[in-house]
Order: sequence, then C-alpha cells, then structure tokens
Amino acid sequence: MMKIPMFRINAFIGKGLQGNPAIVCLLEAWLDDPTLQHIARENNVSETAFLVKRHSEYELRWFTQNFEVDLCGHATLASGMVICSYVNTARSHVQFTTPSGTVHVEKSGDLFSMNFPSRPPEQSASSSTLIKGLGMVPNEVLQSRDLLVVFNDEAQIRNMTPNIHILAKINNVFGIIVTAPGMTVDFVSRFFSPNSGIPEDPVTGSAHCTLIPYWASRLGKNILHAQQLSVRGGELFCTHNGERVTIAGRAAVKQQWEIEIM
Repeated sequence: MMKIPMFRINAFIGKGLQGNPAIVCLLEAWLDDPTLQHIARENNVSETAFLVKRHSEYELRWFTQNFEVDLCGHATLASGMVICSYVNTARSHVQFTTPSGTVHVEKSGDLFSMNFPSRPPEQSASSSTLIKGLGMVPNEVLQSRDLLVVFNDEAQIRNMTPNIHILAKINNVFGIIVTAPGMTVDFVSRFFSPNSGIPEDPVTGSAHCTLIPYWASRLGKNILHAQQLSVRGGELFCTHNGERVTIAGRAAVKQQWEIEIM
C-alpha cells in the first residue's frame, strides 16, 4: 500500500484572477503509466504533476486527463511551491528533471520563477479551418509546438468565442495560442487544446515559451508583463533570456489530502 500526498494548487493567480488549478502528487517511486494516467483522469484538472525525489532533485512528469505531455508551466510552478513551501520550507530553489530537460523553480517573496526552454515560433500559414474555428481572420500565424495566432487588440482576444469542435480538426499541433497587445500589460493570450482534452486552458505557462520570444522581438524588450484572458484569468511575469525564458507567478494552496494505491 502506497500513500500519495496530493496538493491542489492554483497557479498564476493575481488580483481578481483565479489562476490555473493543478494537482501535485508526491510519489515514493514511479508507478506504471496506466496508473499515473488513471490518477490524472480522476483528478479532473488540466494537468497533474507527479514527483519522485532523487537525492536533492526531483523527477517530474505531467499528465493531462488523456495523455502525458512534454512540458507544463502551471503544474511546474505548483510543484515548486509544494517543495519550497510545504516539503522543505528552508528551500528557495528546486531542480526538476523532466521530459523537456532540466527546469528550475526559484522562490522569491510570493513569486515562483521557472526557467524554461525558449521555443521561438516560425512563420506558418493560416487555414480556412483555423479562421472558421476562431471566427476571426488573424494578422499573422506562426508555429512552434503550438500555433501562435496574432490579432490586433485585446478586445478581439477577450471577446473571441471559438468553435472548439472545428479547432479539434487541426491535429498537427498540441494547442492553439491566440494573442494580441494588451491594454494594461505587454500582451494577452488565450490557449485552446481540444485534442488533449482541454477546450480552453485557464493559464498556460508552456505557451509562454513561444509567446515570450515573439513579443520580446516585436516589442524590443526582454522583461514582459502578461495576462491570460480565460474565465479564471492569470498573471505572468516574463523574461527573455535567449535560449531560455523565465516565467514567474504567484500561487495558492486550495486543498491537501492523501490517497492510497495498492
């Protein structure tokens, strides 16, 4: 019998912004993948993070309700908060070994900063499916892991009512990022990933691996303030560091419990 401590964390919260809920599971050793996937499906959030301690570091994997993903920002920030604020309050830094390489989370005051790989997008083509699914014609379309779809202003992003069933026909990318200049921040975004079981993600740290290099180049500045305009909403503090990006935000624990696995 294995007892698994679990934490429900809201990541990238802000004033009036609820952030993105993630579940963090502390394992003594790795369980088989079907069991991890079952736990993630039962948790019923966009991503569940699983951690196994290895000396002073941790191995970290992320699962949506449907499958394992290569990178997840909000669940990494949540994992860093659990380690630094609950497992070992003397720590202000934790290193994770992940499917996307080594990532770091550092605590400074009430902010948790993540060091992630930069994923600059390349020019791509629009399509009738994309236009019909979003209900708007974009200014520009680029691609990295995700499609990056650029519009004129914040109101277009905020008021967009996409057809998720049509967007699900775009199956050569993990997700679709829509973005525009912000009114009170440098840029705003939303993120849709219907093929991974996430019609709209509340706040998407990994999408900012693409958003940050794009907006840093376009605005000619490396320190950026961002907001994701989902119903829950989220705030991110971003830095472009060449081949890496720093993504920072606040987080709050909403629930803590244990489950037992045979």
